[in-house]
Amino acid sequence: MEVGANCRVLDQPRFICAAMGFQKSKEPSSVFRNGSFYRKPHRNFGCKAILQDFQVPVEKKKIDVVDELSSLVALSPLDGRYWGKVKDLAPYLSEYGLIFYRVLVEIKWLLKLSQIPEIVEVPRFSEDASAFLQGLIDNFCEDDALEIKSIEKVTNHDVKAVEYFLKQRCQSHPEISKVLEFFHFSCTSEDINNLAHGLMLKESLENVVLPFMDKLTNAISTMAKDNAHIPILCRTHGQPASPSTLGKEMAIFAVRLSRERLEVSKVKIMGKFAGAVGNYNAHLVAYPNVNWPKVAEEFVNSLDLSFNPYVTQIETHDYMARLFFTIVRYNNILIDFDRDIWGYISLGYFKQITKAGEIGSSTMPHKVNPIDFENSEGNLGVANGALAQLSEKLPISRWQRDLTDSTVIRNMGVGLGHSLLAYKSTLQGIGKLQVNESRINDDLDQSWEVLAEPIQTVMRRYGVPEPYEKLKELTRGKTVTKESIRRFIEGLEIPKEAKTNLLDLTPQSYVGAAVELARDVDMALNLVNRGELF
Repeated sequence: MEVGANCRVLDQPRFICAAMGFQKSKEPSSVFRNGSFYRKPHRNFGCKAILQDFQVPVEKKKIDVVDELSSLVALSPLDGRYWGKVKDLAPYLSEYGLIFYRVLVEIKWLLKLSQIPEIVEVPRFSEDASAFLQGLIDNFCEDDALEIKSIEKVTNHDVKAVEYFLKQRCQSHPEISKVLEFFHFSCTSEDINNLAHGLMLKESLENVVLPFMDKLTNAISTMAKDNAHIPILCRTHGQPASPSTLGKEMAIFAVRLSRERLEVSKVKIMGKFAGAVGNYNAHLVAYPNVNWPKVAEEFVNSLDLSFNPYVTQIETHDYMARLFFTIVRYNNILIDFDRDIWGYISLGYFKQITKAGEIGSSTMPHKVNPIDFENSEGNLGVANGALAQLSEKLPISRWQRDLTDSTVIRNMGVGLGHSLLAYKSTLQGIGKLQVNESRINDDLDQSWEVLAEPIQTVMRRYGVPEPYEKLKELTRGKTVTKESIRRFIEGLEIPKEAKTNLLDLTPQSYVGAAVELARDVDMALNLVNRGELF
């Protein structure tokens, strides 16, 4: 794939170029990035005509060719169309992230070995050696990841490629070069991988996913408080029902989402480090006097992960099933929210702020569609499909392990990526909403039949016979007006004070404790976060 002489790549990481198959080149017709040219031969990519269409001269229009091409040919929309909205997850859940955390685990294990007195072959490292090793973690970059991928082309083994990379990097250090064979000591690949995957999940949740869950809760609880006083007609089975307030209906979702967010944060990310089949077999042959289960527990805990002592070759992934199913529950609640807001927009209860230049329909110019909530709902469905598959598959592995988990677990970013995309879409949609109080009041004014419930309840209190049946006869399947309701109340044989209270009732005022429930939403959220409201 040749790119025109006067096309440039702007602000695109080099590892993306390599991932697309671009090769370093000095030819002037290549793509330039960070002092290096990249090209890709036609024979490796079958879209020469497409490329030619995007060869826009720099002086006419600056265009990031690789961004355009990757968006066009990416198999996943997360890596193409939606990249800008989900890229915050890439440092953690991408191939780059996996490689980085493998490097971190391998180095931390070597450092741990140097702290075990019985392993005299690996003396405690000097400050200089420790700083050198830590520098390999702190300064890890895209070029390092690419180098590991190049080694993998030879080894055809991704974890072994990391080991060889570290040995090469440490050959020049006089102290570390003496213990190179203690990289990956007594480890099976899954010792490294399971901890890397645990760190990928932990960091992506703490730094990206949970903060956006919090933003959603805050946005919806703000809707609850701001609209605590606005009465709305409820609908059960799609039919008019006793009124509530818009704020109270939003508060329900804030509390529900907050509960599941707490459950997500409570899942312990587990790790194992027990060798080929979970028994420290090789460890104990090499150093029988070392308490390897204790060492493994200390090492796993040092990475801020929880230790799982009962494992096969792999960590059993039960915590992943628990985590992903909890996120599915959270996502299902958000789908419920998206659909409710969609319905309220359809009823006219909300207007949407329009954006200059935006088009709602290719043929109907008037349309302002609830696209953000529809986008969110669709992506939550995709996310739940991926997360449910992970939850169902990962805990199952034949005997001491098979490889089916390896290919499946690479899709963590799919489930969490589509979840993040949905969260951002919902937040964007919330930001466009404007309450249409006049439309809400119109609905209430046309629904005086909802007062049948409080009237028959008061009639029961004062011993009026067959109150339910009398209200059913008055209201069911009939047009009910303010006047017909008032005539019925005035004819009741109940105390004067009770009759006055009923005559003062309107669909707008018959909201029970909804206003208070909405205004107290922050108190409810605090109870949830303390584990007192479940």
